[in-house]
Amino acid sequence: MKTARLITIRISFVIVLLIAVLLFIVSFIKADNYNKTEHKGTYSSQSLFTDIIAGSVPVAVRAAARGSTWTKCFDLYDEGLTDPNYQAYTYDFNVCNNTADEISDYSFKLAFNTEVFLLSAWNGSLEIHQFIDEKEYVNTVPDLRDYDASDYTLDTVQIDGDVLVRMNPGDYLVYYPSSTINAMEIPVEPHKVTVPGLILYVKIGDSIFGSVLDLTYHFKRNIIGEPLFWISIGAGLIWLLALINYAVSSSQIHKYNERHMRDNEIIQEAIETFIGFIDAKDPYTHGHSGRVAEYTRMIASKMGYKGEELDKIYYVALLHDCGKIGIPDNILRKPGKLTPEEYEIIKSHTIKGGEILSSFKSLSGVGEGALYHHERYDGRGYPKGLSGEDIPLIARMICVADSFDAMNSNRVYRKKLTRDTIINEIVTNKGKQFDPVIANIFLGLIGDGSITMD
Repeated sequence: MKTARLITIRISFVIVLLIAVLLFIVSFIKADNYNKTEHKGTYSSQSLFTDIIAGSVPVAVRAAARGSTWTKCFDLYDEGLTDPNYQAYTYDFNVCNNTADEISDYSFKLAFNTEVFLLSAWNGSLEIHQFIDEKEYVNTVPDLRDYDASDYTLDTVQIDGDVLVRMNPGDYLVYYPSSTINAMEIPVEPHKVTVPGLILYVKIGDSIFGSVLDLTYHFKRNIIGEPLFWISIGAGLIWLLALINYAVSSSQIHKYNERHMRDNEIIQEAIETFIGFIDAKDPYTHGHSGRVAEYTRMIASKMGYKGEELDKIYYVALLHDCGKIGIPDNILRKPGKLTPEEYEIIKSHTIKGGEILSSFKSLSGVGEGALYHHERYDGRGYPKGLSGEDIPLIARMICVADSFDAMNSNRVYRKKLTRDTIINEIVTNKGKQFDPVIANIFLGLIGDGSITMD
């Protein structure tokens, strides 16, 4: 029973630990997969050019032109124009992180629906896509402020010393933010905003309001942001506390068991020493108490008793004749027939045994074996004439074992009985002297060879 319980506890510990580890692994995988997932958002017209930064979406982009503008005259076709016809705008693109996770990287594609001219961009690099004569030209410019026309195949114009990139309707650019210390456009911390920007020219009275912005980004979620991670930590802490408690309890139980075993050894040695005194008074019954105790334990085992309860029954049976210590030797060892008065004295050993053991508190009910083992199932025994189930069960067990050992031993007044005679006596006295159930159990022990008659 204890071994099975110990195995169950250990299996439970292993299962809880495996669950905690599994939850940790799952939380790690979930965080890693989340970080690898590419997220996208599309913003145009009203959703892009708004004064309200949307907090209802994970990541929002708001484009806004600064108040200060300036104009220039673009005489693109040498028409002799002198009046300003294009206006410059500085556009800020507010990338708003509305989550508790960091944005590890992002880029946005801005497709124009009207002709514009790019002058500059903050910090980040531009991947410029131009469609000329139905052919797409792609150039990546790290910094428009350091643009050198000889390094690229871009359609550009030069106005008042400024080199401008012409973007026709349908052309688009991809903005890649800078992570330099000065720029710090990436990463974007939780609930923070980064502001990349562009300077461009459009015709006076025109705008880029119809342009479309596609945002692509990745999150960097720390594993501690995963709920399963904290569940795994909780399960791990519970496991650890349970393990510590189990270790402490096991240590205490081990110490208790050791102390209990030592106490049992002391009790057994004390009882056996006491029984030795009794046996010394009557050499003809030497070993009788030990044999009766063994037979009684065998009966109890067949009746389903185990462990400490079985040990207790053994000790009670071992002490069943302790009252003989108070019987005078001349009566106890008398070779001839006892007188009625002497027989009454002999019978008093049951009462004396009960009195002796009344102060023995270590074994509950220990005196029942000594006091009642000569009671008969039919009520004709002594000292109280109890019958049937009124006789304590332990006393009914000892009664059969005691009678068998008496019949199977040489006594001063007779030789031991034969096997057949003993079996016949037990069978005949079922329901009379002996509890019939216990008598049948004992006969079974004789029949299967557990009890021999050497």
